[in-house]
Amino acid sequence: MTRSFFPLALAAAMTLPAVARAADVPPPPRIIVSGEGEATAAPDLAMLTLSVMREAKTARAALDANNDAMAAVIAAMKSAGIADRDLQTAGIQINPRYNYTNDPDGTQKAELVAYQVTNTLSVRVRDIDKTGEILDKAVTLGVNEGGGISFTNADPSTVITQARKKAVSDAMAKAKTLAEAAGVSVGKVVEISEQSYAPQPMPMSAKSFDSARAAVPIQAGENSYRVQVNVTFEIK
Repeated sequence: MTRSFFPLALAAAMTLPAVARAADVPPPPRIIVSGEGEATAAPDLAMLTLSVMREAKTARAALDANNDAMAAVIAAMKSAGIADRDLQTAGIQINPRYNYTNDPDGTQKAELVAYQVTNTLSVRVRDIDKTGEILDKAVTLGVNEGGGISFTNADPSTVITQARKKAVSDAMAKAKTLAEAAGVSVGKVVEISEQSYAPQPMPMSAKSFDSARAAVPIQAGENSYRVQVNVTFEIK
């Protein structure tokens, strides 16, 4: 029994110094830089967030009124050519509304005065030229709460690829400049990571919805996609 375990124990003991020596070897010198790239594209998709709020004495009455208003908005969306797959309920909220008063003794009294029901609809508009018309219809039919509008691209992969290439080229140029200044050469890439930034929605308040008709036509402009990369190079 002892003989059978001795060679294994001896081999393990002999490898420990080698492992320790490998752990003591410092990593090769490196250059770590970040690069940024940006590319633009005309949007081909509009995203609308539309909310309808109705208030009544009871939750049932508020919900019924809200259902009628939102049904009219959805019907208008479909008549404008919006497909079912581009309409999605984003949330429904039912909240009581209280009126607060102070009694002569200083205590506060809360009186339930109404219920508010808010239904939020996300709309994907594939024909950007119809965005102003659709928004105008929605407001006319009862959209009266804050929402959002954003212009994006159905498939931004091509423009993001362009931004990536620019970011990597920027990082390589920075690494080369730093290496030349230090009197060394840039070696192979050891590690690379990225962060991408897409266009963000533009919020719209209830007041802006009230004046939406005056805001039509809407200008889509251009979308900017930014990519940041962190690249680690060996130094030769």
